[in-house]
Amino acid sequence: MVPVEGGRLYVRINGDLSGPRLPLVYLHGGPGSGHAGLLALTALAEERAIILYDQLDSGRSDAPADPRNWRVERFVDEIDAVRRALGVERWHLGGGSWGGTLALEYGARRPAALAGLIIQSPLVSTRSWIADANVLRRELPAQWRATLDACEGAVRPSSDQCVAADEAYLIRHVWRTPGDPRIADYRKTMPPNAGEAVYNGMWGPVEFRATGTLRDYDGEPLLARLDGRRTLFVAGEHDEARPATVAGFARRVSGAQYRTISGAAHAILRDAPERYLPLISGWCRRHEAATA
Repeated sequence: MVPVEGGRLYVRINGDLSGPRLPLVYLHGGPGSGHAGLLALTALAEERAIILYDQLDSGRSDAPADPRNWRVERFVDEIDAVRRALGVERWHLGGGSWGGTLALEYGARRPAALAGLIIQSPLVSTRSWIADANVLRRELPAQWRATLDACEGAVRPSSDQCVAADEAYLIRHVWRTPGDPRIADYRKTMPPNAGEAVYNGMWGPVEFRATGTLRDYDGEPLLARLDGRRTLFVAGEHDEARPATVAGFARRVSGAQYRTISGAAHAILRDAPERYLPLISGWCRRHEAATA
């Protein structure tokens, strides 16, 4: 467990930290999702150490559920706390969704330890995220759109109807495959309701409207501060972080590259690990050589 402001973090390492290649740390989304959804990355542990950790109030880390901890800058501080605790001088860093937000923040504000940077399906600003969600919501079948509207109204349908409407969106734009059953079993070992408090506190209970501390988040000015030579933006073909939007962010970073992962929605490591893992591996190898 690594001590940070507010508590201690669970950290998992697969592979050899003292090996010849720089480690890769990959940041989970949510906020609150935990590292379980990133376990496909351990397939790369034969070539380099893979570092996964649960952010505070997530997974196996401490869960004080203190709103004073729910600040973007404190979550960025966690990253360097993990790096220092493991004695890592340089590494590759990636993150997806909310983890992509933290990757953007870290890459713009604390680039000294970075070799390669992967920003996958990121929340770059809340306004762009909500705009994308509303575009995709309008593309749903009429019955699901009507149910979602009603679920946000004064007179709500049954909870089962609201859950079904949410699922109609999720299976199109968040995950499109059942996922690895071994990861589902692994999730069952996590504390119950892990991550729920921080998610609701920072985002809120509704996917299409932010009511928490991230409601006015805007990381778009940070794009100009990234070193594009080492920065890769990624989105899934059916991602709720729409490919057109993520590609647009990449174009605002001089020298950055963008890739779409075909067949995948938001949870790319769940939907298409066979396509995403080689991209990650190649990006790290290329930028390790460039910065050696």
